[in-house]
Amino acid sequence: MQFEEFLNRFLIHHTQENTGSIHTFDAYQRDIQLFLKFLENEHIDDLEEVNHIVVMNYIAFLRNKSSGGGMLKNTSISRHLSSLRSFYRYLNEYVGIKNNPFLYIKNPKKQVKIPEFLFYDEIEEFFLTFDKNDENERRNLLLCEVMYACGLRVSELVSLTIPQIDFEDCIVTIYGKGGKQRIVPFYSDLGNSLKQYISFDRKHANALEAPYVFLNHRGKPLTARGVQYIINEHIKKKGLSLHLHPHMFRHSFATHLIDNGADIRFVQELLGHSSLSTTQIYTHISITKLMDEYQNAHPRAKEHIKKDKV
Repeated sequence: MQFEEFLNRFLIHHTQENTGSIHTFDAYQRDIQLFLKFLENEHIDDLEEVNHIVVMNYIAFLRNKSSGGGMLKNTSISRHLSSLRSFYRYLNEYVGIKNNPFLYIKNPKKQVKIPEFLFYDEIEEFFLTFDKNDENERRNLLLCEVMYACGLRVSELVSLTIPQIDFEDCIVTIYGKGGKQRIVPFYSDLGNSLKQYISFDRKHANALEAPYVFLNHRGKPLTARGVQYIINEHIKKKGLSLHLHPHMFRHSFATHLIDNGADIRFVQELLGHSSLSTTQIYTHISITKLMDEYQNAHPRAKEHIKKDKV
């Protein structure tokens, strides 16, 4: 059996020819070892014997393989197939194996996950749970409101500095992924809250010298993990039955804009997406709005509404 020898030679070749990360190396090793074990269980001892049928059976095997308590995701299956294409390309070029049964196998479509978001009344109710007479809670409310008002990633929130905010024109300059710059407006009430916080509530050590907007009790900038902790602790403290993570404010920002008639390209610009297709995931509509539109527009549904009112 030469399977392990071929795998070791491929991994050495990959290390010598590529500058990929150790994670890529480990993924190749795991993915190919799993495939070779599958071949052994199928009593296939020659890599030339692997054909389209064997590959399709292997994909079925991957689909039934559990990972972390659930089925293997399409993205993971695609990674397995990519590893095996590379392995067979090596075998074709350096070992003399003639076929590459993975060459024309298409990766499964990437599963589109609908973003988690809050309805507007849920946002409002959540904001009302903060005590504005408490300095820490005022800060915590404000950082949540900034994420929702401007559609910020949590990384953009914690790196936000005072010079980025233009209070006169009510705009903030954001530096997103890859240093890409975008301009996002905010409403005047939020500007007033930010001024209040910056002028009176940032009384921590080194606060006057710190350019970052949101500081912890030591006068240091908050971290992304710190923001998640703040939200989790607030939910526990108030006894709320609410699942919430910082990115949901960004999802809610985009969803509410589109649901209220904003042009998708305008939303794309505000979110800092390079591709419109990334923004299009937010064109989903809330179930309540969907049902309302259906009831008001479908002729049979309208007839039943009339009967119910009689």
